[in-house]
Amino acid sequence: MHKQWLASIVMITTFVCFGRPKLRSRSESLKELRGWSESLKKLTTVNGKLPLIITNIEHLKMYKLSRRSILRLQGVDERLVKVIDLALSISNIDFGIPADGGLRTAERQKELFDKKLSKCDGHINESYHQTGKAFDVYAYVDGKASWDRYHLTQVAAAILQASAMLGHNVEWGGLWKGFTDLPHFQIK
Repeated sequence: MHKQWLASIVMITTFVCFGRPKLRSRSESLKELRGWSESLKKLTTVNGKLPLIITNIEHLKMYKLSRRSILRLQGVDERLVKVIDLALSISNIDFGIPADGGLRTAERQKELFDKKLSKCDGHINESYHQTGKAFDVYAYVDGKASWDRYHLTQVAAAILQASAMLGHNVEWGGLWKGFTDLPHFQIK
């Protein structure tokens, strides 16, 4: 499964940046993926058109957030909400916002920290969630939530692309060194 998600990201990044897939080693792929986010932000047009990733031409579905996910985004930075909306329109996998995936109080952040569900305690080390500058996602596959690496990587590709298209600097927790947080996205 690990090779599958990595291969799909490599194919996506090389398609967007170079026009055709190229095989890379794992370390080259990770370096390329980390650089891709920055490169795509600078890339505004390709042959006079905005770059668009469609990994499955047949999907062409435009997903939209459920009422529950919309409620969970209350208080989240409007730029992030726009990124999510655009990402849903280009993603080949539906996704939503889990409970605690949007704005959090310091008290709730502390509870998550105490349960070892977060690295931030909410007081000394504040989370971007506390300021509305972060959101978490889950993939929605076969009628249920999925936190599978492959599915979240596909969602991340759409979110990072939407971020670049809108000119926002969104960071994905899946690219962090050391501790990776695949469902997490934040903006500074």
